[in-house]
Amino acid sequence: MATTAPAIVRPMKTGAELALAETFAAVRASLPGGPDVAAQRTAAFETFADAGLPHRRVESWRYTDLRALMRDAKPLAPLPDADAKAKAVAAGGLFSALGFRRLVVVNGAFVPELSDLSGLEPGLTIASTADALADPAGLPASYLGRTVASSDAVLALNTALMGDGVVVHVAAGESILRPVELVFVTTAETPVAAFTRSLVVVEDGASLSLIESHEGPAGIAYQVSTALELVVGAGATFERVKVTTEGSDAVHLATMLAKVGADARFSNTFFTTGGAVVRNQLLLHLAGENVKAHMGGVSLLAGKQHADTLLSVDHAAPAGESRESFRAVLDGASQDIFQGKIAVRQAAQKTDARMLSRALLLTETAESCNKPELEIFADDVQCGHGCTTGTLDQQIKFYLMARGIPAKEAEALLIQAFVGEVIDSIGEEGIRTALAEATRAWLLGRE
Repeated sequence: MATTAPAIVRPMKTGAELALAETFAAVRASLPGGPDVAAQRTAAFETFADAGLPHRRVESWRYTDLRALMRDAKPLAPLPDADAKAKAVAAGGLFSALGFRRLVVVNGAFVPELSDLSGLEPGLTIASTADALADPAGLPASYLGRTVASSDAVLALNTALMGDGVVVHVAAGESILRPVELVFVTTAETPVAAFTRSLVVVEDGASLSLIESHEGPAGIAYQVSTALELVVGAGATFERVKVTTEGSDAVHLATMLAKVGADARFSNTFFTTGGAVVRNQLLLHLAGENVKAHMGGVSLLAGKQHADTLLSVDHAAPAGESRESFRAVLDGASQDIFQGKIAVRQAAQKTDARMLSRALLLTETAESCNKPELEIFADDVQCGHGCTTGTLDQQIKFYLMARGIPAKEAEALLIQAFVGEVIDSIGEEGIRTALAEATRAWLLGRE
């Protein structure tokens, strides 16, 4: 009896997916990089084309249906003109008084004349991604797409369309005492899209603090896709703080791929207040023994903002330690999602991993979704996770009000203490102070 093969059901392409395919076909020949990079782009776009924009049937995107949220694809942003550069001068103002080394990317293009490239410390090298991609023997050739494996469709789309960004390299044994700030700013007055890719390599025994900020105009539905690949060598130290204050109608999709060597120290903190839809993905591969990793995040959301944090920590070697602490404060009808996974491979004995996500709902219409996961194949480990969702403690608030503190100020004190547990873990005092002030400004700006 003849058998019939099961039908393969392929969803219809959305308008955004069709537009992205047209964009890739139109610009692929003009994107930076030689034949090898072009081949990577083509393979990546095929991956994206097969999967399409992520939707709720993709488990890791279950709570952020990008196919529904991103109805169209904006045209690629043009290279910044004089007007765009002039608007970008004041970008990254949150840390402007701290004297960090600023590297500015405007509408997806690195702008050397707005960046501080003078007096580079010994062992520190900085280049634009577009220039580096054009060099077959350059740094990206060794690392691009090779730090952490991922089949994520959004990352694949970034790989296909990546334009510019920043490449930072710290030579072995060098300590860069002055933090480096990557300022990504969108200045367009019409909806555009930017695809940036950056690479940071901190060689064995070196150290670097990196601040990454993303901002843009309110009321313009622009789209940002950004990715950062990071390699931290053995015995190296790396700290990153990523601040997202995008415009009110922006879609911001960010991925960080990080590979960390033996005896290294890694820290990453997210601070999110802006953007209509924000997705932060962190895929961390702890490749060496005795790594200590700390990850934290603060989301302050209002209105109908939607923020999603995806965290994947892969313990691949013995005696690793990871700590994850995330806080969300939700006002209006905002929504926060936290998906965290700790995986411990069989070889990763003596692993010590902890993950905690806590959300504070300020209204009955706000929503928090938490999905912690443990996947353990070793038997001598200590791992745990937890999550809580609640409201302000009214008894403590009443206690403060009974001592003459106005209601709104009392709430602010309690919320600042709630998120302060994450902010206080950041190494740089100036960053802690700036984020505490940003938190207070957000609280006082509540209606």
